[in-house]
Amino acid sequence: MKRRQVLARASVVALTAPALTACSGSLTGFGSWADAQKAVLELLFQPRVVQGNTWNLSQVLQHLAQSIEFSMKGFPELKGAVFRATLGNAAFAVFNARGAMSHSLDEPIPGAPALAADQTLKTSVQRLLDAMDAFAAWSGPLQPHFAYGELSKAQYQRAHLMHLSNHWQQIQPVSATA
Repeated sequence: MKRRQVLARASVVALTAPALTACSGSLTGFGSWADAQKAVLELLFQPRVVQGNTWNLSQVLQHLAQSIEFSMKGFPELKGAVFRATLGNAAFAVFNARGAMSHSLDEPIPGAPALAADQTLKTSVQRLLDAMDAFAAWSGPLQPHFAYGELSKAQYQRAHLMHLSNHWQQIQPVSATA
């Protein structure tokens, strides 16, 4: 009975939430792909740390790179089709309307390789920038998001920008932690 109630509520939310076909509210955080790339590159020149997460900065950047890479090559594990069509679809619609995402910031992507705690910041920055460049140049089909399902390139870019912005809330200047 609970599953039916959850699915019924999700269906109502999905039907009343903004359509996924168009971008909605103004983005909170990074307004463009170039802004996000600039912020990632600046990590090499302005010391930063991650607060409120068990992951270090390098691991956060690896996680963000994985998400972008998986949008092109496929996520290792997908939520069920019903979840993606209802709850996942509704969650993206709400995030899209708000222009901001909120999710557990220390939760790995299901089935993704472990994040290397000892990977250098330079390597992680380069991986994320490479993933962003590859996505920007990508003209092939995109793979379903593990939770949100099918997204267009514009929707995926928006999702990635919201994902980056959400994690960026924990990235602070080193002096702020002293």
